[in-house]
Amino acid sequence: MDRHFDLVVVGTGVTSAVASRCREAGFTVAVVDSRPFGGTCALRGCVPKKILVSAAEAVHSARGLAATGVPAGTLTIDWPALMRFKHALVDPTTERTDQTWARMGIERFHGRARFVGPTTLAVGDERLIGRRVLIAAGSVPAPLGFPGAERLTTTDAFLDLDRLPPEMIFVGGGYVAFEFAHVVARAGVRATIVHRGARPLEAFDPDLVDALVERSRAIGIRVELETEVQGVEAAGGRLVVRGSRRGEERRLEADVAVHSAGRVPELDDLDLEAGGVKREKHGVSVNEYLQSVSNPAVYAGGDAAAVGPKLTPKADHDASVLATNLLEGNRRAVSYDGIASAVFSLPPLAAVGLTEAAARAAGRKFRTSHQDTSGWFNTRRVGETVSGFKVLVEEGTGRVIGAHLLGPHADEVINLFALAVRWRIPAEELRQALYAYPTHGSDVRFMV
Repeated sequence: MDRHFDLVVVGTGVTSAVASRCREAGFTVAVVDSRPFGGTCALRGCVPKKILVSAAEAVHSARGLAATGVPAGTLTIDWPALMRFKHALVDPTTERTDQTWARMGIERFHGRARFVGPTTLAVGDERLIGRRVLIAAGSVPAPLGFPGAERLTTTDAFLDLDRLPPEMIFVGGGYVAFEFAHVVARAGVRATIVHRGARPLEAFDPDLVDALVERSRAIGIRVELETEVQGVEAAGGRLVVRGSRRGEERRLEADVAVHSAGRVPELDDLDLEAGGVKREKHGVSVNEYLQSVSNPAVYAGGDAAAVGPKLTPKADHDASVLATNLLEGNRRAVSYDGIASAVFSLPPLAAVGLTEAAARAAGRKFRTSHQDTSGWFNTRRVGETVSGFKVLVEEGTGRVIGAHLLGPHADEVINLFALAVRWRIPAEELRQALYAYPTHGSDVRFMV
């Protein structure tokens, strides 16, 4: 049966907030998702992950102060209890989302959507015909080409583990690997990260990454670099991850191995070719208005669009831009300057703006303020042993063009630098701000 709408939205994650904005403006709107409503971030990504990280932070902080009056050296995570708490916070999201949209008059469809025309999508026996179509389908684990890859546990499945095994391997050296490894290590798991490159977390400052790797090893996480995984085998109820490092065979055993080698846009089932929608490696090809370059009736945002970083703040920004352009015509372009990102390891690693390498490649003239701050009061008072920063200040303008932090509350302090980068606030103004003291934020004035 054919159903006609002003807007059909594929996906129900962060960018799907466009559906509500357009419905409030009088559009007829349909949303489609083959999974429970809520999207990657709320159900299978940032939100449940941060719940687990919060528990690990508490254990990490208490252990760090064990020698200073907090007798918590053997404190650990009660994983089943933590997972019950996680479910209590996350599981209502789907019903709450569905009920909100129902009250608004948004039509909801469950199933796989695929293009059968420029603005027509088939969902089961239904054909949804939109005046406009928004692709906001989120992401899935990247396909891996080695034998036995199907034996790896996905991040979705990891976030639903009722109990943790004694040993785990994380295949890939990105955000997920370090975040999850740091969590399970605080629960007593022997964790190993296997990364094919010489340095993990390649988007972050190399000096701070090196410090985080050493800190990870110091708490018992094994970090295997320059190791190309060539296969995963089952053996005696355990898994063997086979790899090669500088021509030498490596065999690593664990009870569970987790896919932490990145994610890709979930576009393969949409049959974009039938809709005349051009795509590339990183998503749907769009212009600065997030409009398809090949089908002007189609827009894309969040992980589905081939522009910008694959981060939740980007998806949220895209939703705002898309709502404006769908309701008022293409008049607002995306701007990703000053999007902060963080690895929620312990301690966290965070960044905004340009790295030194990127700034040099762009021909920018700048000075770098760089220091190991492990001896600073705000690091020592919480029992941490590793911290540091690197801030790039442009010559002539005096503006902050990049900031890179490692240490307690780096994931929060980076937001001050994000404001400076996005709104071009001079470093001197950051230095002269009157901060609450003693706080981690108050250290900003010593970093610029």
